Amino acid sequence: MDVSARRHQLLEVGCELFASQPYDEVWIDHVAARAGVSRGLLYHYFGSKRDFLRAIVEHEAAALLAATEPDPDLPPPEQLRAALDGYLDYVANHPHGYRAIYRGTASTDAQVRTIIDNNLRQQEQRLLTALTYGESPSERLRLAIHGWIAFVVATCLDWLDNPTLDATAIRDLCADALTGILTTGNHLFRAR
Repeated sequence: MDVSARRHQLLEVGCELFASQPYDEVWIDHVAARAGVSRGLLYHYFGSKRDFLRAIVEHEAAALLAATEPDPDLPPPEQLRAALDGYLDYVANHPHGYRAIYRGTASTDAQVRTIIDNNLRQQEQRLLTALTYGESPSERLRLAIHGWIAFVVATCLDWLDNPTLDATAIRDLCADALTGILTTGNHLFRAR
């Protein structure tokens, strides 16, 4: 394998292991064995176990942001629908990556937490920009969107564990929750 393909393979194996086990139970030897490489090669690519986890979370967070990139030519409601579709498509097609970002790994390392927080802040800012047409949002609206994103994360983690609804039903649930927040607080948020 070339360097890029090998690195991607190691990130995929790491996603699977960190998504299903606590940080302290993931051993570099297990990752290396599952990937069919030496422990030394894994350390060559990532330096340490923490660096490996950071690389996984950074890679998956970037993929999630790319999947939800808004189309500025769409009106805000269609941007939201497209972003939610992209988000749920990512969750469905990268369940280990999504779990690696949001389940358990977040509290293990300040740098990992920073990566996750930056990702959440970018998602939040995209929504606020669409909802306020680029104007400064009120603090109440910012906080409401922040809470709604936490709702989406919790809903998606549950959906991965209990996939009884399809992606369209999950998207509609999330969109309806946001609509409810915005409708109830419209006069408070000054959202357009």
